[in-house]
Amino acid sequence: MPSTPHTPITTPVTADLVRGALDLEPTPQGVLPHRLPAWARARNTDAQLAMAESQPSGVRLVFRTRATAVELDTVPTKRIYIGAPPRPDGQYDLLVDGRPAGRATAVGGNTLTVDMSTGTVEHATGPAATLRFTGLSGDDKTVEIWLPHDETTELIALRTDAPVEAAAPASGRRTWLHHGSSISHGSDAASPTTTWPALAAARGGVELVNLGLSGSALLDPFVARAMRDTPADLISVKIGINLVNADLMRMRAFTPAVHGFLDTLREGHPTAPLLLISPILCPIHEDTPGPTAFDFTRLGEGRLLFTAAGDPAERAEGKLTLSAIRDELERIVTQRAADDPNLYLLDGRELYGEADHAELPLPDRLHPDAATHRRMGERFAAHAFAAGRGPFAEGGGRG
Repeated sequence: MPSTPHTPITTPVTADLVRGALDLEPTPQGVLPHRLPAWARARNTDAQLAMAESQPSGVRLVFRTRATAVELDTVPTKRIYIGAPPRPDGQYDLLVDGRPAGRATAVGGNTLTVDMSTGTVEHATGPAATLRFTGLSGDDKTVEIWLPHDETTELIALRTDAPVEAAAPASGRRTWLHHGSSISHGSDAASPTTTWPALAAARGGVELVNLGLSGSALLDPFVARAMRDTPADLISVKIGINLVNADLMRMRAFTPAVHGFLDTLREGHPTAPLLLISPILCPIHEDTPGPTAFDFTRLGEGRLLFTAAGDPAERAEGKLTLSAIRDELERIVTQRAADDPNLYLLDGRELYGEADHAELPLPDRLHPDAATHRRMGERFAAHAFAAGRGPFAEGGGRG
């Protein structure tokens, strides 16, 4: 029997209520979702990756209930960039039986203040916030609360006016495991359910595990092993832009690193459809190597822009550009597909190319806006899940 509004039921946030996370770290107040397991985090020494994997892109609470009111206490961590426009608060999307039913933001929480000119970061703690969704039907239903895709979010308490139980995934619903850069992470998307992978997953009718890691799609072996060990029916890897951004490796290192990453994935998923996605169009780096730098000259106008700091002449030395990466990924997939019939390639410019850039230019020269996320999600779904011909079409088995 549902309780009265005066006697809310508190339900511990446990792994059976959380989807899209590979680990829940206990904290003094609650739990912190992670998108990499603890052993993989222990291999990492990079602060950017540590921040990115703790931001719960694609992570959501999912449960069955007759509750008409749902409360969630969280401690978000908000980022402040000195001299840059204020960042919008992270969005929480509510779905009821798969349909949008509300949206909220959390006020307060911790802050990270970043000085981009010096690279220094200051951390300050803050209070928990309470989200409240009311006016829900009293019917038995599946409730999903999608956490902010770009805001580290500690989960403190879940309260409802009726009992809660874990919701099992729909029978036959496949799991899609995706890895990519900040574009896959959801940078500049409007909300967690409108990042391009989330939109594509909804259209494809699959469960999403999003390992889009802002600034950190760098072919790290521990990421490949984490993906190897994660149950999945469908796998995709979008690679290229971060390797140019960081000026991390030359072509000599890139090719064996891609092979090694794919080899590791195949150890755990030998026959799963595996889609390798090359970079979307990014004019500043099509033929100019990295590194990518901030264009501080425009901060006074309230704009944060990026610029390519490399020299096109350095391509002769093996420095990576997006056009060179696309050519090499095509060669690699052609070579490997002779022995791996479930390996596929998608040219990222089919998701966002020259005509798209003319209509919807990248606002900061690097990241797509909300409208472009929607376009990319629709195009990816149309390509990957196309009946009878898409690499993720029904009929494949778990690897």
